[in-house]
Amino acid sequence: MTDVTNGVLHTLFHSDQGGHEQVVICQDPASGLKAVIALHSTALGPALGGTRFYPYASEQEAVADALRLSRGMSYKNALAGLGHGGGKAVIIGDPDRIKTDELLLAYGRFVASLGGRYVTACDVGTYVADMDVVARECRWTTGRSPENGGAGDSSVLTAFGVFQGMRASAQHLWGDPTLRGRKVGVAGVGKVGHHLVRHLLDDGAEVVVTDVREESVRRVTDLHPEVSVAADTDALIRTEGLDIYAPCALGGALDDTTVPVLTARVVCGAANNQLAHPGVEKDLADRSILYAPDYVVNAGGVIQVADELHGFDFDRCKAKAARIFDTTLAIFARAKSDGIPPAAAADRIAEQRMADARRG
Repeated sequence: MTDVTNGVLHTLFHSDQGGHEQVVICQDPASGLKAVIALHSTALGPALGGTRFYPYASEQEAVADALRLSRGMSYKNALAGLGHGGGKAVIIGDPDRIKTDELLLAYGRFVASLGGRYVTACDVGTYVADMDVVARECRWTTGRSPENGGAGDSSVLTAFGVFQGMRASAQHLWGDPTLRGRKVGVAGVGKVGHHLVRHLLDDGAEVVVTDVREESVRRVTDLHPEVSVAADTDALIRTEGLDIYAPCALGGALDDTTVPVLTARVVCGAANNQLAHPGVEKDLADRSILYAPDYVVNAGGVIQVADELHGFDFDRCKAKAARIFDTTLAIFARAKSDGIPPAAAADRIAEQRMADARRG
């Protein structure tokens, strides 16, 4: 455990990825729970972020992921205009093998012990039914089922927010906030992607999709036979005449291999952490590809779960998610005025909001 501790301390105190307020290491031997809860910032309010349940290769990797993801939530929540800071939790292990009610209840007790400094929700490996269990021990739980006072699946508003980001991108680049007549490639048509396809078609776009899961593609084409299918992501990003590329699957979609061959003029999608490493945002800018920062446009889901704390109202949430259009335009304007990529401009705006809150 010494190596893990040293790695955590180095990241917290000596890394650009640090600056976290609190990191909690949780263990419940009876249920097999091993978890990390990371609170990056509470400057804007209680930290809000999901619970990831994943079979990490090492404890060090799990801690690093919690630190990275919680920091990202601070920026996402700040730009979403929420009264929340950023936090994230990870549970170590294969959820298909070790997830039990006892483990989730133990996790809920750890979250509850923070007294409201951290509000949890779903993430990779956790679902609405899991949050219903966690909520039995912790009232600071969102992403619950409607039957248990929650909002249920947040993918609908996530897709709506991404669509607003696309509209803003079209406004900035082509002077018109419509996707009519534009060719949009969607990589990943799962929970969020298939809703996004519907928005695009309703707005008059031509849509091309791909997904590693054949059943996901079939669901889309059965509902929308006018949609075209690319063999894989590599084929999709090379599609002739592509206007917009929407990564909606795994992170790291934009890297040294994909960026040079992208045919699209805009990248705007739901996937988290799309930039594989620092510097990719400059590579996009050098190719005159407009990048709508992922944590800005995919904030519809966190807007939805945050609203649960006030008694969920879908129309109120949709109105907040619609503001992603204005936020994205403001980021593009800041990027132009400062002579920096949009990803850097988004970070500056988020950091300023957090700094103002601390001073206030």
